[in-house]
Formats: sequence, C-alpha cells, structure tokens
Amino acid sequence: MEHHYYFLVEILSGLGFGHFAHKFAHVLYSWLAMAVLIVGALLLAKGVKMIPGKGQSLLEMIVQGLEDFFVEVTGPEGRAFFPFIATLFLYIFVCNLLGLIPGFFSPTANLNTTLSLALCTFVLTHAIGIKFHGVKYVKHFLGPVWALAPLMFVIEMIGHLARVMSLSVRLFGNIFGKEKILGILFGLAGLYLAPLPILFLGILVSFIQAVVFMLLSTVYFAGAMEEAH
Repeated sequence: MEHHYYFLVEILSGLGFGHFAHKFAHVLYSWLAMAVLIVGALLLAKGVKMIPGKGQSLLEMIVQGLEDFFVEVTGPEGRAFFPFIATLFLYIFVCNLLGLIPGFFSPTANLNTTLSLALCTFVLTHAIGIKFHGVKYVKHFLGPVWALAPLMFVIEMIGHLARVMSLSVRLFGNIFGKEKILGILFGLAGLYLAPLPILFLGILVSFIQAVVFMLLSTVYFAGAMEEAH
C-alpha cells in the first residue's frame, strides 16, 4: 500500500512503529501541534514583564480583543469559557498550518480530529446550558407552543446533532481539499515556486476555518446561556 511521505511517520517507522504511524498520522501531528502550543506558551510566559515590550503589548492587545468580542456575544457570564474558545482557535489554526510545510500533515484533514473537536463543543454547549438553567434547559428543545413540544423536541435534537456534522465536515472538507491541492502541485511543479500562490491561499483558508469554528462555537455557547423563548 502506497503512503504519503511524512517526516514523523518515517521516523517512527524506522523505530519499528510503522503500522501505528501510518494508520494514525493525524494523532502524531495532533501531538506535534499540542507540543508547539505548549512550548510556545512556556516561552511567552517566561518572557512576560510588568512593563511590556512591543511583542508582549501586541499579544496582549490580540488576546484582549478576542476576549472582548467573546464577552460581547455571550455576555459577562461567558468570560469563564473564553480559555476554551481561545485554545480551540489556536489549536485548529496550528493544525491547519502544519499541512503547509512539506513533509508535514494537517490533523484537521482527518475527520476523526474534526469530529472530536466538534464533540467537545457539543458537550460543553449543553453543559453550559445545564449550568445556567438547570432542569429548565429542556425548554430550549420544546419550543414556545406546548402542543407542539414533542415534535419540536425531535426537530431540535436533530438540529443540535447536525451541528456536530456541520462543524466537523466543514473544517475537514476545506483542509482536506487544501492538502490534496498542495500535494498535487508539490508533485507536479516542485516544492516551492509553483505552489507559492496556493501556499498563501492555504494560510488564508487555515485562518478563516479556525475563525469560523471559533465563531460557531461562540454562538452555540451564547444560545445555551440565553433564556428559552
């Protein structure tokens, strides 16, 4: 069976873990994305100063802007969930960018990765709803007309489950398509010059898809915190 050439996969294959490496390349590169974020966070935290420099000021401005936007959508009560949203955005963005490096793979080009992220958002959405409303959260699924409550419950359940499919398939489809186009161009026209415009487009797609996933998750959280109508 023919496999793509990925650095981490080939390294583990040389160490005798070839079957695992080829079958779970998305897991390996998910670990790499996590390592990048952890090391980056440690380095940034180490350089934090009471009187910030230009780099620290820029990062603080970006984080503050994202937090203000999140709180504006969800209200002050949603501030507690901002770390999840910010981590989700950074993780997806780094995963998307990995595939732009020759010999690397975007974990988000595998449906298992995007589905797991969508399920995290799905579970946390309803956990937030229960936290804010308790048993009354069920009213979100029953609609305003009690006579139609059984029908509305089924429709709402289908709609909420469709969110998982929408989040996972949208991200997977866009990043998988980006990976395939880049792979074809790398194979036909060399590693750098010919695919360069597509690389810039890939960076844009990577950022937009991370933003879309973050925004939809934010909207779902805000909806769970609202009172049922």
